[in-house]
Amino acid sequence: MRILLVSQMYPGPDAPDLGVFVAQLERALRERGHELELAVLDSRGGGKRRYATLAARTLQAARRFRPEVVYAHFLVPSGLLAAVAGRAPLVVTAHGRDVRNVGSIRGVATATRATVRRASAVIAVSEYLRRELEAKVPEARGKTQVIDSGVDVERFAVEPAPEGGPHFLCVGALSGRKNVLRLADAFERLGEGTLTFVGDGPLRRRLEARAGVELVPGLPHDEIPARIARAHVVAQPSLIEPFGQAVLEAMACGRSVVATRVGGPPEFVPADAGALVDPLDLDAVAHGLRTAAALPCPNPAAREAAERHDVREQARRVEEVLERAAAERA
Repeated sequence: MRILLVSQMYPGPDAPDLGVFVAQLERALRERGHELELAVLDSRGGGKRRYATLAARTLQAARRFRPEVVYAHFLVPSGLLAAVAGRAPLVVTAHGRDVRNVGSIRGVATATRATVRRASAVIAVSEYLRRELEAKVPEARGKTQVIDSGVDVERFAVEPAPEGGPHFLCVGALSGRKNVLRLADAFERLGEGTLTFVGDGPLRRRLEARAGVELVPGLPHDEIPARIARAHVVAQPSLIEPFGQAVLEAMACGRSVVATRVGGPPEFVPADAGALVDPLDLDAVAHGLRTAAALPCPNPAAREAAERHDVREQARRVEEVLERAAAERA
């Protein structure tokens, strides 16, 4: 198929970690023999004006490429822009923030309903997100299915356990939603090991100078597997995770995880792969760290669970949705 991929997030020279889940799925679709044209934003700068740039790129690509199907990531604005750029069938994936914005930002609900009505099919990255979307946007009922972003199990390979420890790792923004302060407090209760945060954000200063805590600026996605290999446990007790990409990547590396009960992680983290915790309960987070640290490293149960979400299999499932959409027009 000729597929026009539209996304407001895509890795670029100045933002190599931006939308890596979009790029890995794109590569997997190309490997399956499809021809893809991109209309994407690959930097974080530009404010809201950058969406005008995305609109122009989408319109130009649709006219030049004449896609058989358009595949957009995020309901608004990417999905909305894709919806009005041409007449080709539209499939759009909801990732989380786009659904949370419905009802909280003026005009987003109306724009989302228009996108969903125009779409031949909607994909949600977790059952949790599907339920939230259908509750907020009834038009999504009956046309939404769950296909997560997947993980490249070849790139995220199992490595031997590091020496010493226990070594804990958290990957992501140093923000309130990522629950990093409560994680650091829970780590203090253990009285042993190290905790490394990879990322940056507004709470960085409140994490500095804590005993056993290391702060590493955000890394290119290509460097994340090596960083995971230096840990025994990856801890992501976020207040909410619509899916939980970092958790899945850690499991693919054979690392036990501490993940939030709120959102997507309960759908793919079995008990023998780590601990699911109430992110608001400090005692629960601390107990989760102890539980995960006591599991084997590498953890074969974590790897086995992650393999069921190989990006190549997820691309095959997305391909089926795209083919059905393209056939409707034919």
